[in-house]
Amino acid sequence: MNEVIEALKEAAITQTIPLDLPDEDDLVEIEEQLLLPIPAALKTFLLNVSDLVCGSIEPVTVCDPHAHTHLPEVTAEAWAQGLPRDLMPICQTNHCYYCINQEGNILSWQHGEFGDEQWEDIWEWAEDVWIKS
Repeated sequence: MNEVIEALKEAAITQTIPLDLPDEDDLVEIEEQLLLPIPAALKTFLLNVSDLVCGSIEPVTVCDPHAHTHLPEVTAEAWAQGLPRDLMPICQTNHCYYCINQEGNILSWQHGEFGDEQWEDIWEWAEDVWIKS
């Protein structure tokens, strides 16, 4: 995990107005809005790297409710499109969602179907997909 965090920080694009990292209280508020616990792996991800911008895809964020990457909005949109409610999106790109289950596995989901790609955890996904985008 730490190696991937360092690689993400090295690949990050400097922002004119930097994003904020959430704290535990922010995550509790999001869980209350979603009525679903945020998987532990996603919590760690949000607390450590959700302020980074790397490549062309944008994982979910927590601190700015007006951002198009705001976790409750992305989740509501994905659920409205049929994503099972026990899954939480971590990223939307075009019409594809990358989502996480409570065990921390990452799946791709598009047009009501799961893709063949899966990742063992969010850090493997970050290294394989996010950094390379």
